[in-house]
Amino acid sequence: MTEVSTVGLDVAKKVFQVHGVDAAGVVKVRRSLRRSQVVRWFAKQAPCLIGLEACATSHYWARELRKLGHEVRLIPPAYAKAYVRRNKNDAADAADAAAICEAVSRPGMRFVAIKTAAQQAIGGVHKVRALLLKQRIMLINHLRGLMAEFGLVVATGPQHVGELLAILTDPEEEGLVEPLRGALLGMTEVLHGLERRIEAIDRQIVAWGRSNTTYRHLITIPGYGPILASAVAALVTDPTTFRSGRDFSAALGLVPRQEGTGGKVKLGPISKRGNGYLRRLLVNGAMSVLGSKRARQDPWIAKLLASKPRKLAAVAVANKLARIGWAIMMRQEDFHTQPAAA
Repeated sequence: MTEVSTVGLDVAKKVFQVHGVDAAGVVKVRRSLRRSQVVRWFAKQAPCLIGLEACATSHYWARELRKLGHEVRLIPPAYAKAYVRRNKNDAADAADAAAICEAVSRPGMRFVAIKTAAQQAIGGVHKVRALLLKQRIMLINHLRGLMAEFGLVVATGPQHVGELLAILTDPEEEGLVEPLRGALLGMTEVLHGLERRIEAIDRQIVAWGRSNTTYRHLITIPGYGPILASAVAALVTDPTTFRSGRDFSAALGLVPRQEGTGGKVKLGPISKRGNGYLRRLLVNGAMSVLGSKRARQDPWIAKLLASKPRKLAAVAVANKLARIGWAIMMRQEDFHTQPAAA
């Protein structure tokens, strides 16, 4: 058993790279491991600090290594990249492991909270739903395009697809000829199957949310529906990693990008960093708030709509919704509407 205090582990599909140092920083281990060897090798090591780059599979490995008694920390890839001494390629994976080992030992380094299996599972359900929605949009657009070639056009929006289907199934419609009509009918069957599957996933998400305390608090916020509330509860593993609501909204890319020098700061568009799925859901929730009665009663939103474009106002409201969501997660209480100032 090699005495190491800090290990950098570069995860991959088949071959993992390990870089370990002792308390004095002297390199003790520099080797590669097959996937089947990782758990067995770390089981023989004394408890130590292990650093991994945060990625899709790193949460699984973090949970497995924690079971062996090791302290595991996940590092954002952008933060570990500063310590890489070579360009990224397969032969430099050992250098990546060394960079992770160096980065995890820095006192000012920021880390990613490790997800539980349940949180990662419901997050996967959201990914499946997003993929099905994308396939649904692709089918609708393809259906519209093929029928438009024959002069059959209806108003835009998924709510008008039923009109296309009615035209398609009308035996007296002579605009479409075989064999295209039969092919499009087969496409509609696939579309109906996708819609049924999306509805089933929505019910599954709502059922999970009813058993989750954070979800039940988040859904009381105006603009937070079942999908957004469950996504925030599942994907925001530990809200205490953010010092404030602004840090949380900045991590989601909802704050302006700042550029400037010499004391002159120029604000640009939003940074669009972090989780794009959560950011998109928050903007969608903000659009629903702008179209509600609350927008007419809230002086801040009314002033925002009077002076800014609607989509820009939606991003500002989404920023506010993110901050409110962080406060609700920290306090674990329902949302309470504050009376408007006179």
